[in-house]
Amino acid sequence: MDQFVNHTLAEAAALQDDLQDLRRDLHTEPELGLHLPATQDKVLRSLEGLPLEITTGRALSSVTAVLRGGAPGPTVLLRADMDALPLDEHTGVEFRSRRTGAMHACGHDLHTAMLVGAARLLSRRDDLPGSVVFMFQPGEEGYAGARMMIDEGVLEATWQKPVAAYALHVTSSLLPSGFVLCKDGPIMAAADTVTVTVHGKGGHSSMPYVTRDPIPAACEMVGALQTFVTRSFNVFDPVVLTVGSFHAGDAPNVIPHDAMFTATVRSFSAESQKKVQTGLRRVVEGIAAAHDVSADVDYRVDYPVTVNDPGEAAFLGAAARGLLGEDRYMDAPHPVSASEDFSFVLDAVPGAMALLGACAPDRDPLTAPGNHSAEAEFDDSVLARGSALYAELALRRLHRG
Repeated sequence: MDQFVNHTLAEAAALQDDLQDLRRDLHTEPELGLHLPATQDKVLRSLEGLPLEITTGRALSSVTAVLRGGAPGPTVLLRADMDALPLDEHTGVEFRSRRTGAMHACGHDLHTAMLVGAARLLSRRDDLPGSVVFMFQPGEEGYAGARMMIDEGVLEATWQKPVAAYALHVTSSLLPSGFVLCKDGPIMAAADTVTVTVHGKGGHSSMPYVTRDPIPAACEMVGALQTFVTRSFNVFDPVVLTVGSFHAGDAPNVIPHDAMFTATVRSFSAESQKKVQTGLRRVVEGIAAAHDVSADVDYRVDYPVTVNDPGEAAFLGAAARGLLGEDRYMDAPHPVSASEDFSFVLDAVPGAMALLGACAPDRDPLTAPGNHSAEAEFDDSVLARGSALYAELALRRLHRG
């Protein structure tokens, strides 16, 4: 197996220039959401000539490519997300985004190029004991594209459910370039979105006693919710609640009828995700009643907790150490509080997601701008390693059966 690992790395290194060209092409033309026609076209062209069964999505610009091995066996799924973020790029790279209001600030362009590389590497093997599904997914950034691809049948692409699913996610900070971080159990948080609208009775600011002012009530809710999450949940199973917007009124001398705020809620277990919904409503409605106003709570469950199967996380760690070296793999001490819709895949199939360091070589991982920053930069040199790791995971898992 060690000889094969070295062979995989050597083959991947030979693809580096092509993968870098693809990644930079994707980076200059980022697309948002579920409909990524230019990105889909680039992926399809990059897969031309490979022995793949390719289908595209109906409700989204997805690409599902199936590689059937020369011998019967199980199915392994490898996933890459393809969509960008709605922000203007503020980097100095020569291949920066040409589209106003769109940037690959989360590294999905690297994911896409690495999965193309894995498809090329695995397509050269004529002894695969099973099949590989390459899942190129739009709409990870808040659109639940993974769930839509599942609904459209990605997990049945070979007529048998995958025995395992794997995904890599690059980071522009936190990790040195080329290092892999993983853990069993929760690896990324669940994400929910809450909108609270407080209804009062408006009037003149000089006579608040004849109104029912929604602003003090809403402000009290914001503060009380911070106390609620720190006093109602175990510190080792925390909930993070952040109010990101607050809107009320248009003039200094008018008490408005309504006040509204929105928040994101992150949690690390299904139990806490469910518990916070009930408790949040109780806090909001109690404060509303105390102020003689009413409140509507729109609580939207977005993404579940991303939970790595213990056996598959250990398997991924062993593959990464064997491929990249013992010193380039680390066990994560705790989950990451960001969220991922690969969680929908891991709810249905045992598997694992790992972080791959891609910090730019001239930056310190501890201070570099992180993913989702308009200044985030990624190291292209990880493309070959990421492609090799994707391929190695599929090969080892298929041979294990």
